[in-house]
Amino acid sequence: MRRQAKRLLLGATALAVTAGATVAAISTAQAETTEPTANAAPALAIPEPGGAFDTGTTQLHLVDEGRPDVWVPESDRELMVTMWYPTAETEGATAPYMTAEEGALFGAQLQLPGELLASVETNSVAGAEPLADDGSLPLVVLSPGFSFPRATLTGMAEELASQGYAVAAVGHTYEAPISFPDGRTTECLTCRHEDLDDQTLVPNRAEDLSFVLDELTGDDPAWENAGVIDAERIAVGGHSIGGASSHRAMHADERFDAGFNLDGTFFALDPHKLDRPFMMVGGGDDHGSPGQDKTWDKAWKKLDDWKRWITVSGTTHSSMTDFGPLGEQAGMNQDDLDGNRSNEIARALVTGFVDTHLRGESAPVLDPSTDWPELVFHNP
Repeated sequence: MRRQAKRLLLGATALAVTAGATVAAISTAQAETTEPTANAAPALAIPEPGGAFDTGTTQLHLVDEGRPDVWVPESDRELMVTMWYPTAETEGATAPYMTAEEGALFGAQLQLPGELLASVETNSVAGAEPLADDGSLPLVVLSPGFSFPRATLTGMAEELASQGYAVAAVGHTYEAPISFPDGRTTECLTCRHEDLDDQTLVPNRAEDLSFVLDELTGDDPAWENAGVIDAERIAVGGHSIGGASSHRAMHADERFDAGFNLDGTFFALDPHKLDRPFMMVGGGDDHGSPGQDKTWDKAWKKLDDWKRWITVSGTTHSSMTDFGPLGEQAGMNQDDLDGNRSNEIARALVTGFVDTHLRGESAPVLDPSTDWPELVFHNP
């Protein structure tokens, strides 16, 4: 097996152990503190977004016809995408965090009850009409970590939507549990690949991200409300392998104006310089300067435009996802930093980044003189 492929699998295993410990602790705390009543509300919830707008959400099923799936070559590549956006609608049911089937498979992966994940409460009205209809919303495309459903970036997506962005979180099929409209739920087949090759995984994800952009901004868009999107202002980013894939997608597709990586090793790093803005946000010791992950030093030297390298003290690999605040709600956070604070910081950094590069607005949180004490700015 390739050395980087080994690192990818080891990283995914470590992430699963960390997240599993956090969510298993949540499960225990929930069992101890929640009375089992028929109408009991979910004990865990995604923190409310802080922007001026209420948020809506919908699901898209996309098929890249004629492009064989690298993991199941007899089938065309198909994806599920969750959209979030500003809305004026406040009535109606909020969307489920993930399906029961996704929860069961992801829960089994982390050795915890799947119903716990499926019951997490969100803030966005399912099927709500977008507030805008004039192509005024910048778009942010999100890619989750390896083996993690796209739902684990819900808090970030809802925050961006509340700030006036359209957001598309991509479910990369066979790389996490994914439910489809016809009732199928595909498993994480790649989680069982002992010979998983990052030179296949990352470029394939980059193709996924560009395909989603095609489907949202082309002449015959897959989303009936795609007219809200401003195709001239697009960012891409993600967590872990999703961040690495976003970097790769920017090299392959100039339509992505800016990008960010949340604590992801730069697997399959493109050797060329990147001439558009990019932000690297890491946790713990791995992604500082100097740090254990040498791919960050290599990537930094190849960034040839606006750039930031920031670490967040007291955080670990999954702190920038929903696991930070969900763990904190149960009183079982595994990080040194309060999970709600890590959530606040992640939202502030990503919102500040896209505000700066898609709207031309200043974001003090990105200034090395900022008064956010947990942030460490690196400029090797």
